[in-house]
Amino acid sequence: MTEYERHSYDVIVVGAGGAGLRAAIAAHDAGAKTAIVCKSLLGKAHTVMAEGGAAAAMGNLWPEDNWKVHFRDTMRGGKMLNNWRMAQLHAQEAPDRVLELEEWGALFDRTADGLISQRDFGGHRYARLAHVGDRTGLEMIRTLQQRAVALGIDVFMECTITDLFKDGDRISGAFGYWRENGKFIVFEAPSIVLATGGIGKSFRVTSNSWEYTGDGHALALRAGATLVNMEFVQFHPTGMVWPPSVRGILVTESVRGDGGILKNSEGRRFMFDYIPEFFKAETADTIEEADGWYTDKTNNRRPPELLPRDEVARAINSEIKAGRGSPHGGIFLDIASRRDPEFIMRRLPSMYHQFKELADVDITREAMEIGPTCHYVMGGVEVEPDTAMSLVPGLYAAGEVAGGMHGANRLGGNSLSDLLVFGRRAGLNAAYYAVRSKSAPVTVTEEEITAAEADAVAPFAEDGGENPYSVQSDLQDVMHTLVGIIRTEAELEQALVDIAALRDRAAKLTVTGGPEYNPGWNLAIDLHNMLQVSECIARAALERTESRGGHTRDDFPMTDQSWGRKNIILKAIGDKIDLSIQPLPVMPDELQTFFEEK
Repeated sequence: MTEYERHSYDVIVVGAGGAGLRAAIAAHDAGAKTAIVCKSLLGKAHTVMAEGGAAAAMGNLWPEDNWKVHFRDTMRGGKMLNNWRMAQLHAQEAPDRVLELEEWGALFDRTADGLISQRDFGGHRYARLAHVGDRTGLEMIRTLQQRAVALGIDVFMECTITDLFKDGDRISGAFGYWRENGKFIVFEAPSIVLATGGIGKSFRVTSNSWEYTGDGHALALRAGATLVNMEFVQFHPTGMVWPPSVRGILVTESVRGDGGILKNSEGRRFMFDYIPEFFKAETADTIEEADGWYTDKTNNRRPPELLPRDEVARAINSEIKAGRGSPHGGIFLDIASRRDPEFIMRRLPSMYHQFKELADVDITREAMEIGPTCHYVMGGVEVEPDTAMSLVPGLYAAGEVAGGMHGANRLGGNSLSDLLVFGRRAGLNAAYYAVRSKSAPVTVTEEEITAAEADAVAPFAEDGGENPYSVQSDLQDVMHTLVGIIRTEAELEQALVDIAALRDRAAKLTVTGGPEYNPGWNLAIDLHNMLQVSECIARAALERTESRGGHTRDDFPMTDQSWGRKNIILKAIGDKIDLSIQPLPVMPDELQTFFEEK
């Protein structure tokens, strides 16, 4: 066994996006000795891609808005498959978490009377997204990062966690390596918070950056935790499609929230053709298409482009498949004909520069070419709603890596407030658990460390094996083609066969060179996580014989009400993935009444 660093903390937070930073701040404030371990650089997180705003029922533009309406919107957006308690806590606590950010220095856009401005977003009854132009996630990261640094929280940057340790059934620590030099590092801690984000790099077209390889999901599985409803993968309706080098990069929903409309190659605004019966029932007697809006029963006028993301993504996919797509395989998003250049430059500065610099498109003068891109996974680590703890004592999860909060489909803007609400809860409860654990300290053994090291360096010992980039490329093709936005039984069964073959190939990966900044070695380690999580997605998608939210089965196109009372739970048993069905937690009667109100 080679030499390694060893550190001891009360709480280790894996991931430095919004959820990880908020968890670390909460744990520190609760008195825990806390460290943040991040795969990339501090501040380099997918949180910055959440550009539109943080959803919180503050009532600054619509006094009628409140947590009950936000809760109802979230549950309906999630097709009623959300963990009701998580949705309730989120709706109740989001306003305080946004105000807390403001107290820490976040600079939000303002209304005329000085309140935090709020904008429209898909699936939200009222304009409730607190925002900073189209750079809200960046401002959130800046604020939380500055707060964490000011508090003196230790940060281990460019450090990848490869294994979690357990003492009996409890978490005892983590094993990782420095990407700079390949040296190993061991953390002893009774509490670990996973805040590692999503799984998008398993798909060919994604808005996610290179870090999103399902690390937290796989770490939790191997530690004995469960994943819930991994079939629900959100394809954001609007990602760039041209040029190929930028395919998948996110185009914020703020463009549609600020008046952008979707058109096909015939120049026709097509979204009125795709308003679901559920939403038609929510509107007034007539849908006002003349001026491009429909009016709901609260007289809140909304464009059909602001239907929930799953509805918009399927509509775009249908137009493309019908041959009415743009020259490069997308459709058109037009704000130039709806807003003057000054408005666009003020409200959407990042989008203007993104298209101008990457695609040579001036969005103040011409339409954007966009199409669906893998963006977010609603499924994740199964956690207890109030504490954010998994089934494994001492292991917590918050943000995108945690499941349950968003049900079958996440509403735009709910991600930023989700990571604030549950990042704080995870950090606090991880600190409390660490204090309670002091009477029975956990230990990490040399045998565990030796085994983790052997797994990490295995690709260097294999001669004539597979190139990890070839395996990843083939995995992305499988997931994009067979487990994408539209699924069938035959394709999902084939995907599982292909993933099994890829796992066999991944068992014999070969990397050359040394461990210092070796991207092939880094990917070889990540690839095992990607394959395990991809199998979970495909297996759950095959099991759910209906279409709901982010899961569309072409062979089962309707929503099956019996599936609306079930969760699909996945657990690792050795190298196998075990699947079981559990009943959805029953919502209390007092919350049920919210859905009876008109």
